[in-house]
Amino acid sequence: MKITQEEVRHVANLSKLAFSEEETAAFATTLSKIVDMVELLNEVDTTGVPVTTTMAERKNVMREDVAQKGEDRKELFKNVPESQDHFIKVPAILDGGGDA
Repeated sequence: MKITQEEVRHVANLSKLAFSEEETAAFATTLSKIVDMVELLNEVDTTGVPVTTTMAERKNVMREDVAQKGEDRKELFKNVPESQDHFIKVPAILDGGGDA
């Protein structure tokens, strides 16, 4: 399956990433090769092979659910550059990165 440069640009745009034309072409080629390798698995005859859900016989080790006292907020916020309403204020990354 061939991944086109247009598809790479589309996914990059959705991810808010920017690539040069050379990088876009390289990603398209590399992703196409990866998809081709994965598609080779469709040629493997798995008739009669049971489904494998885990490689080890492990069981969940659960701890007792016990309420514990949290950390001191003042101590946690000691090195925070900017906070607002008991939250850490960070730069916006969506909608152009302006103030939200």
